[in-house]
Amino acid sequence: MTSSGARRPRALGRALRGVYLITPDAPDTRALLARVAPVLPHAACLQYRNKRATGPERLEQADALRALCSDAGIPLIINDDASLAAAVGADGVHLGEHDVAVAAARALLGQDAIIGVSCYDDLQRAFDGAAQGADYLAFGAFHASLTKPLARQAPLDLLQRARSIGLPLVAIGGITPDNARFVIDAGADMTAVISGVFDATDPIAAARAYAACFD
Repeated sequence: MTSSGARRPRALGRALRGVYLITPDAPDTRALLARVAPVLPHAACLQYRNKRATGPERLEQADALRALCSDAGIPLIINDDASLAAAVGADGVHLGEHDVAVAAARALLGQDAIIGVSCYDDLQRAFDGAAQGADYLAFGAFHASLTKPLARQAPLDLLQRARSIGLPLVAIGGITPDNARFVIDAGADMTAVISGVFDATDPIAAARAYAACFD
């Protein structure tokens, strides 16, 4: 798909550019909200990701985050689970290589949903995702990641080559305020962050530092 045929998502009136914030694993919903709320204003969108929670816990947390994001005017994206996204009325879903197809997620969530696709280090997967109707494409890891230490590495010029697709690009994997400019200059519209914010001594200052990289 070329840039002339690519569709830019509505994203609740906000541009998909800036910090793509991903939630930390947390079994307690109240504690999760307390960690997310102060840094949310510095994010372009929030992805709910929790690999440890049970089904009922995930439903409770996703629903609570949907309300929080709605109040803040920030899109909520659910990781991996289109059914959960539909159940809580989230703004979209992020799909990995073992998740449902883009078309199935679109049929479930509707035309206004934001659907992202993990492309890892595979440019062809990005072209395929765009052709299937994805709204943004995620690449990485670009650096060693605490969250996914075994993730396959992506070269920086992959972002430059992916610009021709014409969709917003997310860079993920070991992104810090010190190295974020490299992926942004290469073509990333968003930088995905978990531990860089939530494990920081001062999460608000860290979130501001990431957001400042887009100034």
